[in-house]
Amino acid sequence: MSMRVFNRLFVKVYLTILASLLLVVVVTALVFRAGPESDAMRGAFGMAGGVLTAALADPSASRPVQQEAVDRLSRLIHADLALFAPDGTLIASAGEQLPAPRDADEDRWFRRTHAPVWKLPLRDGRVIVVRPLREHLHRGRGFSLGFLGHLALAACLIALAAFPIVRGITRRLERLQTGVEKLGAGDLTARVQVEGKDEVAKVAESFNRAAARIEELVKAHKMLLANASHELRTPLTRLRMGIELLKENVDPARKAELEQDIAELDQLIDEILLSSRLDAMDDLDQVEPVDILALAAEEASHYGAATVTGTPVTVQGDARLLRRLIRNLLENAKRHGAPPIGVSVEAEAATATLTVADHGEGIAEADRARIFEPFFRKAGSASTGTGLGLALVRQIARRHRGDVTVETRDGRSAFVLRLPLL
Repeated sequence: MSMRVFNRLFVKVYLTILASLLLVVVVTALVFRAGPESDAMRGAFGMAGGVLTAALADPSASRPVQQEAVDRLSRLIHADLALFAPDGTLIASAGEQLPAPRDADEDRWFRRTHAPVWKLPLRDGRVIVVRPLREHLHRGRGFSLGFLGHLALAACLIALAAFPIVRGITRRLERLQTGVEKLGAGDLTARVQVEGKDEVAKVAESFNRAAARIEELVKAHKMLLANASHELRTPLTRLRMGIELLKENVDPARKAELEQDIAELDQLIDEILLSSRLDAMDDLDQVEPVDILALAAEEASHYGAATVTGTPVTVQGDARLLRRLIRNLLENAKRHGAPPIGVSVEAEAATATLTVADHGEGIAEADRARIFEPFFRKAGSASTGTGLGLALVRQIARRHRGDVTVETRDGRSAFVLRLPLL
């Protein structure tokens, strides 16, 4: 059993119960052996020794007479008997052969096989060893466990009964853990089943309420963002019309700057709307076979310094979103890199791979994990950052069950998109 299993809560609780039961059995056995009951048993054995002394022949009697007395006593008490002299010499025996007593043996049983074997010292110095017949022990009541045997059996039954109870409690905790992990992974619809009315059930209810509240807040945020982005288009349209009306009275350079600012703002709004739509959708709106190489060639044709190489590769997805993904990668290479821009498409096992690389200074290792964050800006950079372009690239890739990373190809930083093949 690995350490991971021992770290499970239900294993810890169950082992604690088993250890407690074992401790009860051990303590009871010690008390039974060394407590007041032991003194009472020794007294009973002393009285039994006196009775046996009277029942047996006189120590000075001949061996045949003592053998006859031992045979008679064996039949009366239904036991195997062996009578030993004070020096350990066997005087007489009846039934199966019994072991000779030792000085270190206690005044009770000193060996257990199928039945207990007792040593009883007699008043005259002789020692008799007694073992009840097995058929006599079991007659009329089946198998006898004894006090400690019954105690051990009770402990086993309690352990068996405790397992489903302990496992039921911890299983609910495991389901709660699964729900928390799903919520943390972005599944805002994650809920857990509420079972029972104990503390675990209350924790499950609290989790469901918190998850529902988080889902409502995120939906409200997305709705606000989408509505605000949509409403911004109206003043932008009016600004564009106003610039057109003033085109004869405005400095051409100033007019070009204003138009560029409006275009960037319009693009930002468009990206915000698309990002909100991707967050809100559960599945792609349109799924069809898409040739990544052909799509990349079409988009690269708008960039004079871009070349496309590779083999035709078909994936299943939304052509408009994949076109937007490739366009954003090319635009990022044009804006933040240096020409020429190289695009390659190939198939690797069951994966379609698209690589976009340029001859710019590249992306530092420390920034590669954060380059896909919205509006990420490198330390010390005076630029406005990456905006939402690369964030949309990752969103679209993951909506298609793929991903995009920054890797080093031929000594240069490159964006590598991987999507499952059709």
